[in-house]
Amino acid sequence: MTLRRSKTLIPDLSASLVVFLVALPLCLGIAVASGAPPLSGLIAGIVGGLVIGSISGSNVSVSGPAAGLTSIVLAAINDLGSFDVFIAAVVVAGAIQLALGIAKAGVIGYYFPSSVIKGMLAAIGLILILKQIPHGLGYDKDFEGDESFRQPDHENTFTEITNALEHPHMGALLICGLSLLIIMLWDSKFIKRYKQLNLIPGALVAVVLGTVLNQVFISYFPSISLDNNHLVQIPVTDTPSSLGKLITFPSFAAIHTQGFWITAVTIALVASIETLLSIEAADKLDHYKRVTPPSVELRAQGIGNMVSGLIGGLPITAVIVRSSANVAAGAKTKLSAIAHGGLLLLLAVAIPRVLNLIPLSGLAAVLLFVGYKLAKPSIFKSMYGKGLDQFIPFVITVFAILFTDLLVGIGIGLVFGFYYVLRTNYKSAITFVEHKGNYLLQLNKDVFFMNKAFLMRTLLSIPNNSHVLINAQRARFVDQDIREALDDFITSTAPSKGIHVDTEGLNLFNSKQ
Repeated sequence: MTLRRSKTLIPDLSASLVVFLVALPLCLGIAVASGAPPLSGLIAGIVGGLVIGSISGSNVSVSGPAAGLTSIVLAAINDLGSFDVFIAAVVVAGAIQLALGIAKAGVIGYYFPSSVIKGMLAAIGLILILKQIPHGLGYDKDFEGDESFRQPDHENTFTEITNALEHPHMGALLICGLSLLIIMLWDSKFIKRYKQLNLIPGALVAVVLGTVLNQVFISYFPSISLDNNHLVQIPVTDTPSSLGKLITFPSFAAIHTQGFWITAVTIALVASIETLLSIEAADKLDHYKRVTPPSVELRAQGIGNMVSGLIGGLPITAVIVRSSANVAAGAKTKLSAIAHGGLLLLLAVAIPRVLNLIPLSGLAAVLLFVGYKLAKPSIFKSMYGKGLDQFIPFVITVFAILFTDLLVGIGIGLVFGFYYVLRTNYKSAITFVEHKGNYLLQLNKDVFFMNKAFLMRTLLSIPNNSHVLINAQRARFVDQDIREALDDFITSTAPSKGIHVDTEGLNLFNSKQ
């Protein structure tokens, strides 16, 4: 679907501001949690927007440093001994991804069950809500962007909330509450009636007012003001040009070692899987239901990771949190993702001191609202209405991700998802109906040995002196075990019971005639 640029420019630029506000603390938090320089997270976010956004086949997904790679990055930096050697491995990982894309390996993305993808979206929504509650209360011990149940500080998602409730910060709570009210108001029908107000994203209004409110606290109510530990923390230099001195460049000195290649291959595979999952989920959120070519996306991610590693950035994936915020903010095309990368580059370099005044509790309100959009009760109700074969894998995926992490939870969800896919196919492979003493045994789609038990029970249930039609015209493939079972029934069992058998679409007598 092609959208006219004149109708998408304003919504895309507006959405890019929201994604920028969401991405800024996530880029910094993920870098710090990975044991990497904070600037490396910003670089990854900038490359994810400007480079990957430009060449991606997706219209709404946003790429950047991923929380799912945090533990891998932290371990790899320690194992390889230095950050410059690690980012060399990121460059090689990007080259591997590029090769996978050229080989069209992205087709694997089409094999993720829909119920599991929807479960992933709902789980991310719940995680956003649960993980942002402490930040909204001013308890910022855990890094922004953490999605795992078990945290690096030996707490977990729920104990962190308990700790936050025991140590609330009144200033943070007021800022978060006010910001959330503004965002909800901006999403209401009342505000949507005014086109001029719709040009300004509610998240931006909320964050600006939250920042101003904290400055008021500092001047008049210092006891509830937020200090630097509760604000965005971008590296600040005397001049924008001196920022280049903080950039680390890759060292390929260890490229001949086994550990280097293990790191590169691991990053390439994990980043590719997370990307394929994220673009599949983003496509489901896309209001225009456009489909992203998965192999094109792998090539884009590969080029992005090569660029990111070459200039000192973390590994990049398509990220569902930023993509969800992008769609929720009204993005229409990839311009939003590109523009958010430009904002990260421009504003983080030009006005870092201004951005460092933004309270994390105000940004928490933005993510709380995005989380609600992803996990609102109507989604669970809708999935329940589709039947247990859809609802059970959906719910299991939600809880598995919630109590482990994204990739482990998806793996558990896929097991149950594939089980129900096989179960549904098993039930629908053979149908058996009766009408006035006449029986129809219909073979549908592909019929394998797994259907043999049901087939044998069905054949044994046919009464003596009946008439049976075995129709295989709809079947694309019939397993040899099934052929032999039918052959035995027609040539031996049916005659002995006086059953008359007709066949259509299947050469049954391949072994006894």
